[in-house]
Amino acid sequence: MVENAAEIARDAVRRVEFGPLTTCRNLSVLSLSAASDDEVAYLTLDEALAQRSVQVVEVSEGGRVPELKIVNGGERPVLLLDGEELLGAKQNRVLNLTILAPARATRVVPVSCVESGRWRHTSAGFVAASRAQFAEGRAAKMQHVTSSLRESGSRASDQGDVWQLIAEKSARLGAVSETSAMSAMFDSYEGSLDECVAAFTPVAGQAGAVFFVNGRPAGLELFDAARTWRMLAPKLIRSYALDALDQPDEASESDAAAEAKTFIDRLMSSEASVFQAVGQGEDVRFEGADVVGAALVVSGKAIHVSAFPTASTGKKGRRPRAGRNGASQA
Repeated sequence: MVENAAEIARDAVRRVEFGPLTTCRNLSVLSLSAASDDEVAYLTLDEALAQRSVQVVEVSEGGRVPELKIVNGGERPVLLLDGEELLGAKQNRVLNLTILAPARATRVVPVSCVESGRWRHTSAGFVAASRAQFAEGRAAKMQHVTSSLRESGSRASDQGDVWQLIAEKSARLGAVSETSAMSAMFDSYEGSLDECVAAFTPVAGQAGAVFFVNGRPAGLELFDAARTWRMLAPKLIRSYALDALDQPDEASESDAAAEAKTFIDRLMSSEASVFQAVGQGEDVRFEGADVVGAALVVSGKAIHVSAFPTASTGKKGRRPRAGRNGASQA
């Protein structure tokens, strides 16, 4: 199964059908539909937390910045999304990759800090935020985690780079936080982000999307079931929408379907490596000259595939478009 995991992930992306294109300001979403069962054997993190069948806590009383502990006391595995933000405990973190935490088991998982100015308990455990790390940060983190896997077998991010990207984007967006928390940006632009979530309602059979900012591909997200997309789409939409707000509007007449096909073709032709996953399944990593991707494959299914164009990561000098109520901010 391990040797076939990369091909399973590729096949899942190859089989998608393009649906309608929807636009909110300068962010566009091309829906991806796939033949899949709508029921899944796992819970999302939000569902498991609501049922109190899972706990996310520091690894010890002293804690360790790059690691958290997932205690799943339930009867079903729990899906944790790459970049999903966890709030509370000693400092806010984001997950370094997508993980399927086994039922009735405890796992230590790799994370990155997104609140550099706090190291004290505000709660015993974590809650899940309504968003994922902004896409620019997820793309850079994915590259670092892939390099760490290849070089040392770990799934570490470049923590300094994570903090730098947050600081730079916070400055551009005028979002101030006493603890340098990433959450301040999402809170400051909550109205604009919610507007995009409302605009991108799922269509029948939608299991993922290709996101575009100003007509250029910004990333791809694909799940094994439409239900999972419905549950996690708002978090991902906010992730990409924050990046869109960080760029000025630019008129675009690009063919979204053609752009998406080109981006997918680049992903399909990139080199793949397969590693044992942190939880269940296999962790597939894609690396190309201008694309980076990752997939979690479990029992013959690609649970989540995500990919980013590397040429778009780490851009400097972008300007915010609109504030919380649509007003320009310096």
